[in-house]
Amino acid sequence: MSLPSTMPRADASRRAPERILQRLDWTVIRRLDGLLQGDYRTLFHGFGLDLADLREYQFSDDIRYIDWNVTARMQTPYVRQYIEDREVTAWFLLDTSPSVDFGTTQTLKRNLLIDFVTVLARLLTRHGNRVGAIFYSGKVERVIPAQGGRLQVLRLLNDLMAQPQLKRAPPTNLATLLETALRMIRRKSLVFIVSDFISAPGWDKPLGMLTQKHEVLAIRLYDPREIELPDIGPIIFEDAETGEQLYIDTHDQKFRKRFVAAAQRREYELNVAFRRAGVDVLPLATEDDLVKAIVRFATLRKQQKQHRVK
Repeated sequence: MSLPSTMPRADASRRAPERILQRLDWTVIRRLDGLLQGDYRTLFHGFGLDLADLREYQFSDDIRYIDWNVTARMQTPYVRQYIEDREVTAWFLLDTSPSVDFGTTQTLKRNLLIDFVTVLARLLTRHGNRVGAIFYSGKVERVIPAQGGRLQVLRLLNDLMAQPQLKRAPPTNLATLLETALRMIRRKSLVFIVSDFISAPGWDKPLGMLTQKHEVLAIRLYDPREIELPDIGPIIFEDAETGEQLYIDTHDQKFRKRFVAAAQRREYELNVAFRRAGVDVLPLATEDDLVKAIVRFATLRKQQKQHRVK
């Protein structure tokens, strides 16, 4: 007698990843296609298409490929010709420790992680590339081998949604996640580290080693209240991993200043670690528009690449 009541819930659970992917296809990926004109090479420096040659512009050519520097020198339009590079294998190193279950504005950091990973996996796989993932939550929980296709995106999304929100976990140590990636990812790959980077120290060394073998992008999740506290009176802080609680009064202006100073110091230390490793960073806030954030990041990387070429 219990079968009719349980089956619809199971079906709904199986359909949930499909519904989320459809939502992101409409609300994020279509907008990105329009704003980036389908040109995602600005996101990934080392993959996609390689410049093969320059030739004079013909009427049927795509004007996006006009090389304006050469055109100015030659006084006639020239376009860049590309050759297809090998397929991309991308890996998502996912920090699902308890600290990502925090959010005070639009959403939780965990939800932002899920949306970002789904969007990037979809963009990559629809062009014939493969994606895999390593899940970390106090320890390495699971590995999804790299595969291609829409079903792989749905599998990744389903496993992300099924990942439990832990009340307690060992203190986060991202070095464990990065060292696992160093051992497991053999072939040169595109590696996304998606985390809030609230971690025990020591992860910068394996990060530097990872960048020597792969193209690495850091996606840093954060909530605005982790940077600046509002004046809302007495509140209780609880460490998401240890459960330790601390009573504070946000009316205390000196405390709020110390809080901001500590956040700025941590921000500086993170940026130094990323810069030393040669890793580009996409900061993603829980109040951000995902499309605008990705476009900003693509524009910045394009400018950096042009600067390096000059």
